[in-house]
Amino acid sequence: MPSAPIEKLRTALALVGCLLLAARAARADVPTPLAGVSVGGGAALTSDYIYRGVSESDGHGAVQADLHVSGSGGSFLGLWASSRDSDLQPGAPAVLDVYLGQRFELGSSWSATLGARSHSYPGASEYEPSADYQELSAAFSYLDRWLVSFTAIPNAVRYWVYTRLSRSPAYVADASGQWLIGRHFFVTGGAGYYYSSGTGPGIERSTGYAYGNLGVAYELRSWRLDLGYFLAQDAARRSFPYPIASSRLAATLAWRF
Repeated sequence: MPSAPIEKLRTALALVGCLLLAARAARADVPTPLAGVSVGGGAALTSDYIYRGVSESDGHGAVQADLHVSGSGGSFLGLWASSRDSDLQPGAPAVLDVYLGQRFELGSSWSATLGARSHSYPGASEYEPSADYQELSAAFSYLDRWLVSFTAIPNAVRYWVYTRLSRSPAYVADASGQWLIGRHFFVTGGAGYYYSSGTGPGIERSTGYAYGNLGVAYELRSWRLDLGYFLAQDAARRSFPYPIASSRLAATLAWRF
């Protein structure tokens, strides 16, 4: 009989695989009765699943996939999934995001996007309380060069190292950019700050930490290869039970349509 880790790995691969099969079907131009609706998505292999300065794959590789539909008016709805290290809380082999939003064109160069996202951990340990959460965001972008976003998480789970404390509102500010330096080559960079409002004194007080990355990318048609160097403050331990992605290199190969 398969062991629990093997079963969790199968769950993660099945989840990501479903999105990949759906993306393949969309690529094959499956007929749709909805006029003005387009389908997009992609898949990625990354050497380290780093998110907001911490690693959810504990420094190991991860498989990721995305599938979304977009309307002619700028609305969109999609699913994003990634495998992760099931030894990390809450014991889930994968994460699944359901997201939706509306994009507004602010002239020929600028755009704004309002979005909502539900972040869940399918296959999480039955002995761990739910770590799922939801978030609302507003983002502003200039062409494909600059992006600034602000996110509110009303029910963020708060940890102190590996000890789960409670839930409290959290807020995130992010900025990223890329600069074309030659044919198909880019210099990339980003920085962010995560703030947890806290629920009391001592270890439950409000806290926050900064994180960032600097790297290079090569893009050709539907393919993109990113190599980045990541940094994060040790204060991230006050909010998450995951390894801090500081002084760490990571590479990601992505295909999009």
